[in-house]
Formats: sequence, C-alpha cells, structure tokens
Amino acid sequence: MPDMPTLCKPAVSVPEHVVTMEQTLEFAERIHAGKPQLSLALRLIRNTGVRKRHIVQPLEDTLRHPGFEERNRIYEVESKKRCPEVIEEALANADLRARDIDAIIYVSCTGFLMPSPTAYLINTMGFRYDTRQIPIAQLGCAAGGAAINRAHDFCLAHPGSNVLIVSCELCSLCYQPEDDGVGQLLSDGLFGDAVAATVVRGTGGTGIRLERNASYLIPDTEDWISYVVRATGFHFRLDRRVPGTMEPLAPVLRQLGEDHGWDIGDLGFYIIHAGGPRILDDLSKYLNVDPGVFHHSRNTLTEYGNIASAVVLEALRGLFDAGTADQGATGVIAGFGPGITAEMALGTWTAGAPDRERRIA
Repeated sequence: MPDMPTLCKPAVSVPEHVVTMEQTLEFAERIHAGKPQLSLALRLIRNTGVRKRHIVQPLEDTLRHPGFEERNRIYEVESKKRCPEVIEEALANADLRARDIDAIIYVSCTGFLMPSPTAYLINTMGFRYDTRQIPIAQLGCAAGGAAINRAHDFCLAHPGSNVLIVSCELCSLCYQPEDDGVGQLLSDGLFGDAVAATVVRGTGGTGIRLERNASYLIPDTEDWISYVVRATGFHFRLDRRVPGTMEPLAPVLRQLGEDHGWDIGDLGFYIIHAGGPRILDDLSKYLNVDPGVFHHSRNTLTEYGNIASAVVLEALRGLFDAGTADQGATGVIAGFGPGITAEMALGTWTAGAPDRERRIA
C-alpha cells in the first residue's frame, strides 16, 4: 500500500495587541450608540464565548478607517513580516527544509496581493523556483479545511511530494466603523488575527495520516456569508440562518464516515471550525456526540476568536500539544465558510519515523 500523506504539527502566531470582551462591548456601545441593532449585536457578542482576540494594530488605530488602499498596504507589510517565522517553525515541526517543499498553498480572505504572497515566500525563504503556487482567496473560513484537502490531493497526484500550507488572516483590517448591519457588528466582536502554517508530508512524519476528503455546498445559500466590496473595502454579511447549517451538514459528515467504514459519532478526535458556539453545540446534537469532544475548537474560539481559515490549524495545534491522541486514533477535520461550503477530511493519528531521504545537508 502506498504511503498516505501526513498532516504535521501546525505553527501558529497571533499579534501582540489584545482586545478583551469588555473592551469590545465598550467600543461597540460608544461607536454605535443609539443604533437600533446595537442591543441585539451586544447580546450576540456576549454569547460568542470569545474571551479575547489579538490584532495587528493597537485598538484605537484599528477603530479608525484610513481607507482601503492603506489597509491593504498594512496587510502586505504585516503578512510579509509575520509569515516567515511561522513557516520556519512549521517546517521544523515536519523535519523538512524549504527546498523540500513542492507546493505552497496560501489562504487568506482579509487582504489581496498580486502576485500572490507565495511569490514573495519563494524569493525570500529558499524555496525552489519550481515550487507550485496555489493561492486560495475566496473560501473564507472554509479555506483552512480546503487547503488541507488540496494538499492531500496534490500528494496523491504527486507521490512523495510535500506541501506547505500558510494561512494569514488579519480580520481586524476589515473593520467597518460606519457599517451598522447586525452581521458586521457581530463580526466586530468575533473575529481575530492570526498566522498559521503546517506541512503535509507525502511520506514519513508524525501527525494525522490523511485518508479521505470531501466538499459539500449547501444549495442556495451563497448569500448567507459574503463580502460586499465597496470603496471602503470588505463589508462582512452574515445571514441569521447560518448558525442552523449544522442540521443539513451533519448527515453529510455522517455519510463521509460511512463511506470510509467509520462511525462519525465514535471517533478519537474532532477538529471543527469554530465559527461560534452554536455551531459546535448543534453539531454535537446532530452527530450525537458529547459536546466535550470539541474542546480544542472551543478553546481556539475562547482565546483567539474566529481566526477564519486559521481556526482548524490552531485547533489542530491544540491536539498535538495535548498529546492525548493514541496511535491509530481516528478523527475528522471540518471547515465551514461562504457558499455555504464544507471542507471535510478523515484521518488517523500516526507516529511515523521521519523520512530524511530528501534532506540535503
């Protein structure tokens, strides 16, 4: 049987500026005072379970809007500053060097650069010039799961290859002080900033041996999570029906498990995108699993907020750090985002021996 690709331990970094729940409620009341949606938004923010978030600029700078052009410039500066260190850690976790990487998947929905940041990384970090570039910009929070699945697919198509995944989400650069929509107000208290990276090794490595993946689009929900692009940048839109999407997605997850011969309600670990606490509560109900199985996802939401495509990578880091996965433990990774799109993967924990054949001294 050929080697299955292995998802190695992610590296994650969050910015130094911290915003607490109390600060979020205070600035929301101050900036949006008298708005009819404010009381609902404050209640929703309190119910997110987010204790704190990290942002790339001090709070008062974040609350000012210098224009879309300046915000995108900040995204470029901050992404180029923050990604390399996280990538180096992810490579070390996988026991690889930059020259061992065959493809880079870069995911982000909070800034736009062309050429993709992959070009910058190749030119400055020692990646080979024939490294494949796969930027993903429009899958939002689902992009973390999609990146893992596309890395899995690449390794199956090119046996022995290694794929680097980079997620750079600077959600605070999308704050819109003049937007009073409930979805935008909720996002003000939900989203945080983070950079994450991981490697999918084609052979060897310790982590999750990726065995099966799937995608699913809930019909006729494409406007439930969206950006309205205006002169001021990206305006987040969130339909009130989004938290209820686990009811139609749970059978899809269950079917994925059945197709692989697994019971989705009886796995060793669950790494789920934590868009909010109700997502996890509903999924535990519809999959008939104890809510505690999602503790890595809940911890990510509490400590960092919704960090978009980086959520699944941060929750995965929690699984690695906990050291509780036994050899052969089965699990699921799932990311949800605009579309409404689900990206799902099944895998088995493995502590394989490092494969150093490709290493160059």
